[in-house]
Amino acid sequence: MSSEHRCGPGCSHGHHDAEAVGQFTEARRGFMKDVLVSGTALSLGAFGSSAHAASSFAGGGPVRTEKALATHYHIPATADTVHWGYFSKSLKPTVELESGDFATIETLTHHCGDDVERMIKGDPGAESVFRWDANGKAVDRRGAGPMDHPLGAGGGQGVHICTGPIAIRGAEPGDVLEVRILDVWPRESGNPQFKGRTFGSNAAANWGFHYGDLIEEPVKREVITIYEVDARGERNWARAAYNYRWTPQTDPSGIVHPIIDYPGVPVDPKSIQPRHDILKDIRIPVRPHFGTMGLAPVEADMVNSIPPSYTGGNIDNWRMGKGATMYYPVSVPGGLFSVGDPHASQGDSELCGTAIECSLTGVFQFILHKKATLENSPLAELAYPLLETREQWVLHGFSYPNYLRDLGADAQNEIFAKSSVDLALRDAFHKMRHFLMRTQNLSEDEAVSLLSIAVDFGITQVVDGNWGVHAIVPKHIFPARA
Repeated sequence: MSSEHRCGPGCSHGHHDAEAVGQFTEARRGFMKDVLVSGTALSLGAFGSSAHAASSFAGGGPVRTEKALATHYHIPATADTVHWGYFSKSLKPTVELESGDFATIETLTHHCGDDVERMIKGDPGAESVFRWDANGKAVDRRGAGPMDHPLGAGGGQGVHICTGPIAIRGAEPGDVLEVRILDVWPRESGNPQFKGRTFGSNAAANWGFHYGDLIEEPVKREVITIYEVDARGERNWARAAYNYRWTPQTDPSGIVHPIIDYPGVPVDPKSIQPRHDILKDIRIPVRPHFGTMGLAPVEADMVNSIPPSYTGGNIDNWRMGKGATMYYPVSVPGGLFSVGDPHASQGDSELCGTAIECSLTGVFQFILHKKATLENSPLAELAYPLLETREQWVLHGFSYPNYLRDLGADAQNEIFAKSSVDLALRDAFHKMRHFLMRTQNLSEDEAVSLLSIAVDFGITQVVDGNWGVHAIVPKHIFPARA
């Protein structure tokens, strides 16, 4: 299921990996570099050698001492390495690694069935995951629902193909896991007819914010738009290939899907009417990122992959791409990190239901910060997913910060009826206030003023059950302090 490689200083086992590690070390600004915490100058600094397992905190030793040889794992996307539509604290890890280790992880979009010829055919990994015939499916459970659901096992109560989980040796509740995204690239179509190209699907679907508010007939319609991306990186924009309206699809098990209601249903090309020459001369900037990335929550054993929460998950922020770092609170032993829902591009809000859902591969490094080392550090009391880019810190607010805890026994159903932007905005405000007071040693009055004049709030998504608002603060507003 995975292969490993010992990489030390100067290793160049893959041009993507080696180049990415160098660029990341060169470009990355230290997290909260030169900020004042409780009167003490704190700097995580620019991480030195990429083979070092951790950074040092003021007032606390490193999580691990220098690790001369980091292990680099390769985790392909196959029927044996993915789980479809859910997070679970009971899943057996695909691999267990140590703090400081690297992993190249393949991810597949759950929308590959929207164009089998371009997104599945000729790709052994995709064919493995999406295999479905009259005798059954290679990955049967698709969602957190019951196995005997009338739509299919799991009921589509969760849709994302997640690679993993990955366990971090020694991770315990109360720790923080740092995940660095060193590189991201598109997965080339396995069909020789489309060599050098990658394809993604955008679904204007029944769960989209726009649905029920259309002005052309039929006013209730779902539309799939297939986009083409240059897999070789010579063109940094995507273009529309064609679109079609969803028609009732009969899956290989004989179940009819009048709407998009179960993931991975292969669309019969004879049943649709493709429209070409759409969005002519329009170039969509490619911003590869992972929509779903996070740890297993402790509150329930089988958790729908759609609503995000305090351990991450389906955040759908396009900033979670190459060069970014995510910090997650650990709630179960090992952390159990999974990644999926890869996107070629997306705008804030993901309004119609999806991004350009496009299979990607990423290179990641995992750094474990033990709870005992977090006192008087910026990561102390971290209870939400935190994103760091080269220029910004981004905090994620949700309608319900921990909906599994906040909404009771039926939380996974209740969340879809109770989300709102105002609740998510209030949560983002609370988190950014805490962040500024904690990391910049500000009073509440100072933090509130700064929130209004220097922090940008945006709608992350309004289609994932637990709606999201992000708060962005630029690093440059904080001067270095002696």
